[in-house]
Amino acid sequence: MKMTMPHTNQLKRFIVVVSVLLSLSVGSFAQGLKVAIAANLQGVIKVLQKDFNNRTGIKIEPIAGASGNLATQIKNGAPFDVFLSADMSFPEALYKEGFSLKEPAIYAYGSLIICSTQKMVFDNWEKLLVSEKVKKIAIANPSIAPYGKVAEESLKLKGILEDIRPKIVTGESIAQVNTYITTGVADVAFTTRALVKDVEGKTILYWKEIPPQSYSPIKQGMIIIKQSKETANALKFYEYLLSPPAKVILKEYGYGI
Repeated sequence: MKMTMPHTNQLKRFIVVVSVLLSLSVGSFAQGLKVAIAANLQGVIKVLQKDFNNRTGIKIEPIAGASGNLATQIKNGAPFDVFLSADMSFPEALYKEGFSLKEPAIYAYGSLIICSTQKMVFDNWEKLLVSEKVKKIAIANPSIAPYGKVAEESLKLKGILEDIRPKIVTGESIAQVNTYITTGVADVAFTTRALVKDVEGKTILYWKEIPPQSYSPIKQGMIIIKQSKETANALKFYEYLLSPPAKVILKEYGYGI
């Protein structure tokens, strides 16, 4: 029996079709959830995304920024699936304006610290900040970064905000504040407790936790974006962040749960 070989052009077309289908298949698996994250989560999100992927096979792509800026991007149609804010006000506002599938949920409670890479003692930090020893103080922009807002609350409570205002270096986000302090641009910074874990083994950090009664509770909230095309997987990630395994990881980075 004589076998008929496919025509050369037919074979070429067949190879092209298979190649396209394979590339589409690989591309679909490579895509993941686009998760807009507050800048203070940049360290812990690496651990969370690995654990989540191990449990579900779903990949996430974190996009970091100041919570206020991310909220604005969502209003302008940014293709995010989930939003993890550093507070509840931005998620609540988005929910009220119809950008969220369900009410915001608190996934963690943040902690504010004062810190330096210089050997400083922060027992009386309010006196230290007004002294000649400290030239530059890094704080996140309070209008868009919740950690900057609570830092200002603490400084107002101590009655020194206006006294030290000329020394303040404003970061667009807490990530920029962390860069200022770890690179020596600023002498002192107000930032997230998570930084201590982030720089462990890399940078010596002298720090003190600011008493939580001196600022509004940092309730970090999340929402599923209504325009998400990955609603089912977004819901899985949303539920994962409220689960015991995720809370263990968050706690390791200094977050209350």
